[in-house]
Amino acid sequence: MMGRQSRATERTPGRPREERVTGAVLEAVVDLVTEEGIGAVMMDAVAARAGVSKPAIYRRWPTKQDLIIAAAETRFGVLAVPDLGDFRAELHLVLTARLEAYRLPGSDRLISGLIGAAAETGTAGGQYSEYTERIMGETRRILERGIARGDVAPDTDVRAAATLVAAPLLFRLIGEQELPDARFVDALVDLVARAVGSAH
Repeated sequence: MMGRQSRATERTPGRPREERVTGAVLEAVVDLVTEEGIGAVMMDAVAARAGVSKPAIYRRWPTKQDLIIAAAETRFGVLAVPDLGDFRAELHLVLTARLEAYRLPGSDRLISGLIGAAAETGTAGGQYSEYTERIMGETRRILERGIARGDVAPDTDVRAAATLVAAPLLFRLIGEQELPDARFVDALVDLVARAVGSAH
């Protein structure tokens, strides 16, 4: 009995320490990208900034692409939007959450680096696709919910519409090199709602 308790006691400090290491490493990646760009994300630099060993990093993230995707997900992660009974309100919530994340310092560099890494490395492309599927999942859900409710047209191509929702903020930030703002979000909500709204 005592042996079991002591083993359990010995195990418990491991998880908080792992979480601290994970947090420190991913924060170090975001800081390096913000300050110097994606090229600064080298395992030595990340380990030094985070105060951890390189083996500890490699155990969790075997490649640089794994590390960049994990860091990006801390800033641009999965959203959970409650059923507000109205597609436009839910869409506004999604776009506002993305807007707030995209306006943080270094977000433009982080997104550019993530897309560049995906384009250059076949394996990262697959990982990037999985990441994109995760973060766009809530937009697809609110579209499907809107179809079920009747405020989104039943013949809406959900995947195409989700891309239509995601792309403008990214292009404003990366392509046009301009910080998107609340007025842009309002315009997007109106445009998307008109494009996919039901006729009634």
